[in-house]
Amino acid sequence: MAKINFGGIIEDVITREEFPLKKAQEVLKNEVVAVIGYGVQGPAQSLNMRDNGINVIVGQAPEFKADWDKAVKDGWVPGKTLFSVEEAAKKGTIIQYLVSDAAQRAIWPILKPCLNKGDALYFSHGFSITYKEQTGVIPPSDVDVILCAPKGSGTSVRRNFLAGAGINSSYAVFQDYTGRAKERVIALGIAIGSGYLFPTTFENEVYSDLTGERGVLMGALAGIMEAQYKVLRENGHSPSEAFNETVEELTQSLIRLVDENGMDWMYANCSATAQRGALDWLPKFREATLPVFRELYQRVKNGDETRRVLEKTGHPNYRADLDAELKQMRESEMWQAGQQVRNLRPKHK
Repeated sequence: MAKINFGGIIEDVITREEFPLKKAQEVLKNEVVAVIGYGVQGPAQSLNMRDNGINVIVGQAPEFKADWDKAVKDGWVPGKTLFSVEEAAKKGTIIQYLVSDAAQRAIWPILKPCLNKGDALYFSHGFSITYKEQTGVIPPSDVDVILCAPKGSGTSVRRNFLAGAGINSSYAVFQDYTGRAKERVIALGIAIGSGYLFPTTFENEVYSDLTGERGVLMGALAGIMEAQYKVLRENGHSPSEAFNETVEELTQSLIRLVDENGMDWMYANCSATAQRGALDWLPKFREATLPVFRELYQRVKNGDETRRVLEKTGHPNYRADLDAELKQMRESEMWQAGQQVRNLRPKHK
């Protein structure tokens, strides 16, 4: 393991240099990796592994025709490399359980009997295991239970892989029956194209992930954008000006500077007026949002968020309700303005 200094805190991470693809291929040479679910993470992880020479099959319920057809389009062959969930799980020695959290609870009674002694049950989210009292996902004692969680969407996992880069991933071992669980999960992390791997636990992964999604990554980001846009519009600014100052400059300029060299570097490369104002207002926003984040983390830790997710996603009308919520967001003035602004961007030659 490489020891990396994160602001005075030393962490052990695993890089491609110390665990190259060739080593991962050797570890996995006698394995059949069955990727269960061809929705969000399934396509990216399975295609990356296939491109990296790993023996991969896909398990997907044929009745979900869109996902089945997508798998066929991506080159998975029915009866050879594409099977029903149950058939793929029986064939696999490593079962990557990549359906949604709600679906994991629903199909667990079908999947569990397909696990054989010495198999590995792989997750990319700690949800089902951490909240097993609510999900009912309790693995048998004679299998490895492992986790590799890319810190990005399936689209980003695939896109970065094709670009020769990688999404960083966390990894964890919940149950080591074979004595090879850690070796297996690290090899899988390399095979799916991770940039580097850092250790976690199933609990820490899901606590940080649920907090992040509801917070800075999605919920807080969208909420703050809506609030600033609303204030600008209330004070007479046009939709174009309000959107550009709220979203476009962030996504097309500033966040790229942060990505390159960090927040301080972004500040250093902005005007003195912007620097001073941002530094003065940063603590106000921090103190205003700290209570919200503390409440959010506690709700994640005590299972309240899990109960809400399972209740909402398990409702028969969930898909229609979700489409209605997303339609409302899409048709809001701010995001309609965003569509027009994106259309006006200069096209690459």
